[in-house]
Amino acid sequence: MIRVILFSVLFCSTLVVGQPIGSRVELFVDQSLVESMENVELHLHQPVKAPRPKSPLPSNHYITVIKAADKFQAWWRGYDRSFTGKEGSGSGGETVCYAESIDGHEWHFPELGLCEVEGSVKNNVILANRPQFLHNFVPFLDIRPGVANERKYKALAGHPGPGNKQTMDVTGRGLYSFFSPDGIHWEQGNEVIPYRQEWRHAFDSANVSFWSEAEKQYVCYFRTWTDPDNLRSVSRTTSKDFIKWSDPVAMNPNLPGEHLYTSQTHAYFRAPHIYVALPTRYVKGRGDDAGGAASERNATDILLMSTRAGSETYDRLFTEAFIRPGLSPQRWKNRANYVALGVHPTGPAEMSIYHRSGDRYVLRTDGFISARAGAKAGELITKEIVFAGSDLFLNLSTSAVGEARVEIQNLDGNPFPGFELENCQALFGDGVSLKIEWKSSDADLASLAGEAVRLRFVLKECDLYSYRFGDAPN
Repeated sequence: MIRVILFSVLFCSTLVVGQPIGSRVELFVDQSLVESMENVELHLHQPVKAPRPKSPLPSNHYITVIKAADKFQAWWRGYDRSFTGKEGSGSGGETVCYAESIDGHEWHFPELGLCEVEGSVKNNVILANRPQFLHNFVPFLDIRPGVANERKYKALAGHPGPGNKQTMDVTGRGLYSFFSPDGIHWEQGNEVIPYRQEWRHAFDSANVSFWSEAEKQYVCYFRTWTDPDNLRSVSRTTSKDFIKWSDPVAMNPNLPGEHLYTSQTHAYFRAPHIYVALPTRYVKGRGDDAGGAASERNATDILLMSTRAGSETYDRLFTEAFIRPGLSPQRWKNRANYVALGVHPTGPAEMSIYHRSGDRYVLRTDGFISARAGAKAGELITKEIVFAGSDLFLNLSTSAVGEARVEIQNLDGNPFPGFELENCQALFGDGVSLKIEWKSSDADLASLAGEAVRLRFVLKECDLYSYRFGDAPN
């Protein structure tokens, strides 16, 4: 009867006993499931630059990378150098370009013959000559069950133009929908997220959207400006049909005086209930103006944030840079540091982040933040959780003398018989899905599925990146 009651209120905000995690992967990008830590600290891991591809993505703004079933796809903003009209954001000279990759490292730029640019159709341009829409065209692969094939890819786009919109007519200045069967051939839809008169400025950056498996609706994280301090920031809106969207909510992740130029918020591929964000932090007056105007003297770097499905706030366990500009002088120039929308698996234990410079950065799978213990053993105890499955798998890395042990406790903090710490076999090594085991013949983990339990991790010289219950490694 207890199990029935627990699962009948899985999504009730007043749930006290047991947060339902089922068999999903849980990371340490926030502390929503952490009750306490002793001699354990959360550690931010910096991505490492991979060897430069022979055929990298070009250096450009607002890149999107998608991993489809059989290939990687990329889109970015280009420019028609033969355009003679007025230059600037939202101008007629902006284009959208396309590339593909089999391995996520080397890229192919197909001649598509769709748009004449600089006097030729022998190019990889998929959209051109559409002022207002190509400055910030951000596509996604729609995974909603039953989505029509001709609308398998969707995008939002729209640039409102310069100036304070509170004194302007905002009709038609919002975000418009686009649809495609393949990510190459696009049909423009209607304005779906209108501009609001009370906004000073909005939408003039990458506005990201996707179908949320966890929320069973579309979500969009878009550019707004805070009031009254006019900081670049992020708001959120949702939709059941990609047509009618909810009233936007300002998420306000900024520190005092901090500009967040993009958000790049998306569902993490191994844990779609967790949304990872890799915003660009924009710092006025700190960069290299290359002998130009002082307004171009702006430094940037990349941060790490997260938010969970349905949340209207971001978690920022670390406020320092996730990816620094680095040694190259080019990376200290104006707006030189953006990463593509999307973190994707590119190896059995590797995931990749794509930088606008054409560089690819790698981390181990789930490797954003770990629970780390040093030479002195420490412990981390979770809040009450309700799991599904018959095994527990850990993503961890230990030293030669390091190890991890797990005790499973009831709500009073007492171990279940057979799952005491002394009955747990020490787990050591390095792997993304290592099975933890207990010595006792009474230790049938499936017998605890559906119960409210706590996990007590005891770690020594160990980084624990994530954990997951289930019936087999994933």
